[in-house]
Amino acid sequence: MSGTTTAGNRRTAGVPRQWRGTEASGGANRWVVLLVLCVSLLLVAVDATVLHVAVPAVTEDLRPGGIELLWIVDVYPLVCASLLILFGTLGDRVGRRRVLLLGYALFGAASAIAAFAPNPQILIVARALLGVGGAMIMPATLSILRQVFPDRRERALAIGVWSAVAAVGAAVGPLLGGFLVENFWWGSVFLVNLPLMIVALPVGRWLLPESTGDKNGPWDVLGAVMAACGLFCVVLGVKRVGSGAGPLDAVTAAPVLVGVVLLVLFVRRQRRRTHPLVDLKLFARPAFSISVGCIVLALLALVGLELIAAQYLQLVLGLTPLETGLRLLPLTFAAMAAGLVGSRMLQWLGPRTMVAVGFGLTALAVLSLTAMGQSDRPAVLVGGFIVLGFGLETTLFSAYESMLNEASSGSAGGAAAIGETSYQLGAGIGIALLGSVMNAAYKPGVSSVPGVPASASSAASQSLGAAYKVSDRLGGHAGEALRSASRAAFVHGLHVTLAVSAGLLLLGALAALRLPKVMECAADDEESGQGAADQQGAAEQGPVDQRGAADQGPVDQRGAADQQSSADQQGPDAPDAPARFDRATVAAES
Repeated sequence: MSGTTTAGNRRTAGVPRQWRGTEASGGANRWVVLLVLCVSLLLVAVDATVLHVAVPAVTEDLRPGGIELLWIVDVYPLVCASLLILFGTLGDRVGRRRVLLLGYALFGAASAIAAFAPNPQILIVARALLGVGGAMIMPATLSILRQVFPDRRERALAIGVWSAVAAVGAAVGPLLGGFLVENFWWGSVFLVNLPLMIVALPVGRWLLPESTGDKNGPWDVLGAVMAACGLFCVVLGVKRVGSGAGPLDAVTAAPVLVGVVLLVLFVRRQRRRTHPLVDLKLFARPAFSISVGCIVLALLALVGLELIAAQYLQLVLGLTPLETGLRLLPLTFAAMAAGLVGSRMLQWLGPRTMVAVGFGLTALAVLSLTAMGQSDRPAVLVGGFIVLGFGLETTLFSAYESMLNEASSGSAGGAAAIGETSYQLGAGIGIALLGSVMNAAYKPGVSSVPGVPASASSAASQSLGAAYKVSDRLGGHAGEALRSASRAAFVHGLHVTLAVSAGLLLLGALAALRLPKVMECAADDEESGQGAADQQGAAEQGPVDQRGAADQGPVDQRGAADQQSSADQQGPDAPDAPARFDRATVAAES
C-alpha cells in the first residue's frame, strides 16, 4: 500500500464498487449478503440429509437394485466432494458470484429432474447434478464472505452465523424429509428447493458482489481434472469401506490407489507451476494446516458416531424416525448457540484455547454417553447432546475462522474448497473407521448364541437390524436369545466406539496447541491499522516503500481518476493487509 492511500480506501479497496461507502451507514449491506449466503448454504446442507428418510418410499416406487440404491444415496456427496477444489479455484478466476449463480440454476434444474424421476437411472443422474451444483455453491459462500468481511472480528461473527446455519440444515433435513414424505410423495423432498432457487437467482444477482482472485497465468485445467478425479476415487473407496466392503477388496482398493496416485501427481504439478491452481504454501503455515487437520479429526470422530447413535435410538430404544430427529434437536440448538457466540469467545480465548476447549468438551460429552444402556435415559442423552453440539461447533467454527484468515482474498475460493473437502473426507473416513470399530466389537457378541444355528448367527452379525430379522424368523426361545444378545452386543460396540471417538477428539485437542494463542486483529481505528501495516518492512512492501514521498508528486499530478485506478488494481490485496500483519505478528511472537 502506498503512503498516499487513505484509510477509507484501504478498507474498501477489495470490495466491489457498488458496496463502497457502506461503512457510514453501519455496513448493513454486508449483513444482507451474509443472509443470502446463509440461505444458499442451508439449501445445500438440507439436501445432503433430506433424502435419508425418503429412501423406503423411493425403493417402493422406483424399485432400484441394491447398487442403484447405494448410488442414489451416495452420488450427491461423492460428486460434491470431488468437485469442490475445481469450482472453488474456478470462482477465484472467473468470478465467485458467477459460479454461485450458475450453481443456483443447476441446483434448481436438477431438483426438478429428481422430483419427477421415472426410474432409478434418472434419479442417480439428477442427484449427481445436485452434487455439481452443491460444489459450485459451497466454496463460493465462504470465499464471498471472506471478501465482503475484510475485518477479522466482523468476519468471525459472520462465520459463526454461517456455521450455525450449516448445523441447522443438517438437522432440519431428516425432519423436513419425514414431514414431506408423510404428507406428499418422495419427490417433494426435492421439489421444495425450486421456489427458493427461483427467488435466490435474481436476489443473488442483484445483491451479491462479484469478486475474483489472482488472475495471473492460465487456469490449470489439467490440474483441476486431476484433483477432481483423484478425490472422486478416494472418496468412492472410503464410502465403500463405510458401507461394509473390505479395505483390501479389489473394487475398494483399486480406486483408492488410483486416487492417491492422482493426488500425489497433482501436488507435484502444483509445486512446479508458477501460478498454481491451489497455493500449497498455505500448508506451510501452522495455523492453516492445523486448522484443516482439526476439521478432519472433528468430523472423523463424530459423523460415524452420529449414524450409530441414530441406530441406537431407533433399534435399541425403539423410537420412530421422527422421535429420533427430535431427540437430536438439543445437539442442533447447542451448535447454533456456539456459532452465534463464537466470535466473542474467540476474541476472549484465542484460537488455541478455543479449539482445544471445544475438542475437550466434545470428548467429555462423548464419554458421558457411555452411560447409555439398553434402557432409555433421556436426561443423560439430552445433557450429552447439548455439550456435544456446543463443543463440536466451537471446534469447527474456530478452525474454519483460523483457516480462512490465513488465506488471502485472492485465494479464498481455493482455501474454502480445501476446508470443505477436508470436511467431506473427514466425514467419509469417520463413517468407515468408526463403522469398522463398531462391527468388530459387535460381531463376537452374536457369533455363538446358545441354541442359534451358525448360519443364523453369521447373518445376524451383519447389523442389529439384520439380527432382528433373523430372530423374528427363528422365533421361540432361540429368537428371543438372539435378539437379547444382539442388543447387548450393539450397546457394547457403541461404548467401544465412543471410547475410540473420545481418543480421536483428545488427539485433536493436542494438535490445537500449535494454533496461535491470541486472535490478532487490526487496530480499532483504520489509521492505526494502516500505520501498523506500513511498518512491516521492505519484505512486505519494499517496492512501494522505496518510492517514498517522491511518488506522491506524480500521484497528485495524475489526479483523482488515476488514484481510483490504482486503488482498483490493488483491490485484491488491500483487505488482506490486516491479515498479513496478524500472521507476521504471530510469527514474531512464536
